[in-house]
Amino acid sequence: MTAEYAFFLALMQGLTEFLPISSSAHLILPSAIFGLPDQGLAFDVAVHLGSLGAVCLSLRKECRHIIVAMLSGFGRRYPIHARLGWMLVLATIPAVTAGFFGKSWIEGTLRSEVVIASTTLLFGLLLWWANCQTGRKGFASIGVTAAIVIGLSQVLALIPGTSRSGITLTTALWLGISRTVAAKFSFLMSIPIILGAVVLKTKDLLDSPLSVAWDVVGLGIVVSFLSAYLCIRLFLAWIQRFGLMPFVWYRLGLAVILFAVIGLT
Repeated sequence: MTAEYAFFLALMQGLTEFLPISSSAHLILPSAIFGLPDQGLAFDVAVHLGSLGAVCLSLRKECRHIIVAMLSGFGRRYPIHARLGWMLVLATIPAVTAGFFGKSWIEGTLRSEVVIASTTLLFGLLLWWANCQTGRKGFASIGVTAAIVIGLSQVLALIPGTSRSGITLTTALWLGISRTVAAKFSFLMSIPIILGAVVLKTKDLLDSPLSVAWDVVGLGIVVSFLSAYLCIRLFLAWIQRFGLMPFVWYRLGLAVILFAVIGLT
């Protein structure tokens, strides 16, 4: 992998990981249009590490309060954050369970250009509908039922092209949660998911006989971290003022491009 291609993939991963526009829909375009190779296991670990660092830094206050609250006698210091932490655990269980038992089958069966284009379109339309909701609920409103429902919706993100942030945002907005809180909850949900992916992929990498280009790995970490951090900060500022319609139109346009590419290949 050249440094230019590594930079491009890391930038794409960082910008699309947390936006409701599907990272897989974007990462499939280089190979579909230009016939470029897969990014490889080591680089996959690198960009996920960068994304993980970015979300932890962006939401460092919430992360710190949740950790302190959950470790200090079930939240005597930050009771709302302790409850939020347990709801995040609850919301993570469905995706972890589904990923453990079905991820290989899903990726092997559903990872195709047609599926990614279709889900990009379908869940873009659902995001359009969710954007029309005017919820005002905060973190305190996220109870067991809401956590389970949002967690179950995250399972759909295993289908390529769905967008994990997109489907969890859609569900949270449908439940009446405000845009900013819905986005933050979605980002916080990504932390255990990305961390789990890093651990599993690192194990596979250590078991692999292939050599690692550490300069490319380092570039991937830095670029994905910086782009993801900037993306998260701008998105949180944007969503409350302008809503999600720009991302809806973007997804619909991307779906058209994907279908066009499929038709030409």
